[in-house]
Amino acid sequence: MHIYKVAGTVTLNRAHPSFQGSVLKLAEPFGETLIGEALAEPDAIVVWDELGAALGSIIAVADGAEAAQPFRPNLKPVDAYNSAILDEININNHLLKD
Repeated sequence: MHIYKVAGTVTLNRAHPSFQGSVLKLAEPFGETLIGEALAEPDAIVVWDELGAALGSIIAVADGAEAAQPFRPNLKPVDAYNSAILDEININNHLLKD
């Protein structure tokens, strides 16, 4: 599981039929900013979002094979899944909020 920040919404012209009614979000890695070093150009990913994360929300993302597990026994072509919206993160008494 990794921490990302929602950067926008993804709109598809054509999509796999199992994506009907879904919401896809564009998310950028947030992990490097936890230690104070932001990437110059972070690699964004597309995340399946059923929780309603807003623009700028900090989210926990499951990726790889684990991303498709919430849909079992149905199969969905998903590589990343929003598993939690994080209100705040505490590291060594340092509070990070969205």
